[in-house]
Amino acid sequence: MVDSVFSKTLTYICEHNERGALGLVINRPTDLTLVKLFKQLGIQQQAVQEENTSVLFGGPVQLDCGFVLHKPIGQWQSTLVVNQEVGLTTSLDILTAIANSEGPDQVLIALGYAGWDAGQIEYEMAQNSWLSVPASLDVIFDLSSEERLPAAMQLLGVDFSNLSNEVGHA
Repeated sequence: MVDSVFSKTLTYICEHNERGALGLVINRPTDLTLVKLFKQLGIQQQAVQEENTSVLFGGPVQLDCGFVLHKPIGQWQSTLVVNQEVGLTTSLDILTAIANSEGPDQVLIALGYAGWDAGQIEYEMAQNSWLSVPASLDVIFDLSSEERLPAAMQLLGVDFSNLSNEVGHA
């Protein structure tokens, strides 16, 4: 995408229905670390967290809200069930659990989300603004944020360096 907000991003679509779509950018770390986030929110840490675990830029909508993409789904106060394995939670209880090593096995924490109105993502897909690949939980949860986009492109069989924003004729 030419849009600098989404240029070279990998966005995981968490919900798509007749009202629109919601997703998280999963490969753009911020300068905010998980440890700093806990301190800002006044969450006491009982468990030692990796100092350099970055909070992600999840998208340009509601940058003041946190979103936790996680596996397994669990029982949290405010969770959108994405599929049988993955949930997206916005309630503080999950962050408190993570700080106490009682959270889900695998998590990505982001500020903000990417949102589309009804029909908008379909229009953008028809305009070839996005490439689409079936989600891989290994890519999402097992790779570093820097490795996610190249790995998703590899699933498509596409070399990212060969893509261009220019349209031409053969």
